[in-house]
Amino acid sequence: MTEGSGMSPALEEERLRALRTLEVLDTAPEAEFDAVVQGARYLFGCSMAFVSLLDVNRQWFKARCGFDGEETARDLSICQHTVAADETLVIPDTLNDPRFVANPFVTDPPHIRFYAGVPLRIRADPDRPPMPVGTLCVADDKPQHPSSERIALLEGMARVIEAVLVARRTSRTSLRLAVERQEALVEIERAQRLLQQAERMARIGSWRVDLKTGRSHWSAQTYAIHHLSPDVDTSSIEPLSFYAPGDRALLQEALAACRKHGQPWDLELDFVNADGVQRRVRTMGEPEWRDGAVVAMIGVVQDITERYKFERRLREFALTDDLTGLASRRAFNEQLDAAIATAAGTSSPLAVAIIDLDRFKEVNDRLGHPAGDEVLRVIASRLREVDYLGDCLPARLGGDEFVLLLRGTHARERLAEGIKTLLSELRHTVSADDRAITVSATIGACVLDSGHPDRSTLLQGADDALYRAKRLRRGTGAIAGQPAILTAPDSQTI
Repeated sequence: MTEGSGMSPALEEERLRALRTLEVLDTAPEAEFDAVVQGARYLFGCSMAFVSLLDVNRQWFKARCGFDGEETARDLSICQHTVAADETLVIPDTLNDPRFVANPFVTDPPHIRFYAGVPLRIRADPDRPPMPVGTLCVADDKPQHPSSERIALLEGMARVIEAVLVARRTSRTSLRLAVERQEALVEIERAQRLLQQAERMARIGSWRVDLKTGRSHWSAQTYAIHHLSPDVDTSSIEPLSFYAPGDRALLQEALAACRKHGQPWDLELDFVNADGVQRRVRTMGEPEWRDGAVVAMIGVVQDITERYKFERRLREFALTDDLTGLASRRAFNEQLDAAIATAAGTSSPLAVAIIDLDRFKEVNDRLGHPAGDEVLRVIASRLREVDYLGDCLPARLGGDEFVLLLRGTHARERLAEGIKTLLSELRHTVSADDRAITVSATIGACVLDSGHPDRSTLLQGADDALYRAKRLRRGTGAIAGQPAILTAPDSQTI
């Protein structure tokens, strides 16, 4: 039991918590409480009356008359016995009650001889029983024997005090909730402004579609991406109409899968805004679940046009040889892999031819690198014009090495014929101070077959054929698996 309280520590803690919820301790006097105290003193014809609240170590008076102090020590309080018993306590004469005969408030001023107190009960929580937090009491310096009717009236007055205390708490809680709600609304508005700023900066708009009503909500930036005014009713808009036909079908599939199976999506699609300007957007969406069912779809749409263009430029840069304008090694490898995948399981002919320039180092050494670069550009120009090789993709592997991807009859039946013509076409003479330097090409080719089924073996076969031709004579060609050395129609020894 807690000393002086007559309650277990748990109940005393709950009682104090109930008292704290009132937020009334040490507040200024209030007319409602003073009026009840004055009425109680008049009812009993007493010299003193109080609204007393018991804190941890003190008794504090919310209202009082006939007594000067604002508080007393709790262990000297007569009211603590009323609180401990949690029932009305009437003491007709304190000098006849051994509990109070030596109490300083009995032996000394104000010389209390009569006391009647009613506990004030307050709930700490709605689902907990009320706990006594104080008393409404009257006292006098003369003994009294009040009637039961007067005691009942005092108990009624106590209920009034309780009602006022609870009403104050409810009003204060309501006010606090209202303030908190207002602050929350201000915070939400602030967050929405920040979100709108972030959306504008990132060019990201958000949206939601209710699957039951079909109604949709767009953020301001979603309207901006579509180049529509925010006052346009979304029910009058067909969002899919802004997408290119092929991409529209992809988005329709994604929407259906999300609606039916709850699958999210993340797509980059071509988009035409309301002004007819083509853009590139990224759209992401996911389901909104309720009770195990998809009730809405939510997502974002982002204008990624500038990023897309930049990435395209980077890719084009990566896939194009800067000096010659031909496809780069990376671009050639991607094209070759795709061609091999397409040709797999078919009889579609496919071949590669590696071209190495002869005497190119001599040009660089004697005339300088600008002259060498010009030779590379001339060779690249001639490779772009090899119409006689049919379906052909020229690329620069690096240095003075080029490569061709050949398809169709020129990749098999007419491969040798094409290489011979190419050997002649790629001869180029550079004027030097004392004599001319004739640059020629040595070519090695390989056809896609069971012995050369992928990029690695194809290029290796062509490279082996190239060096076989070089060992015999520069300016010639060879095909993997074929012993003959190919020469230009106007064959010259370089």
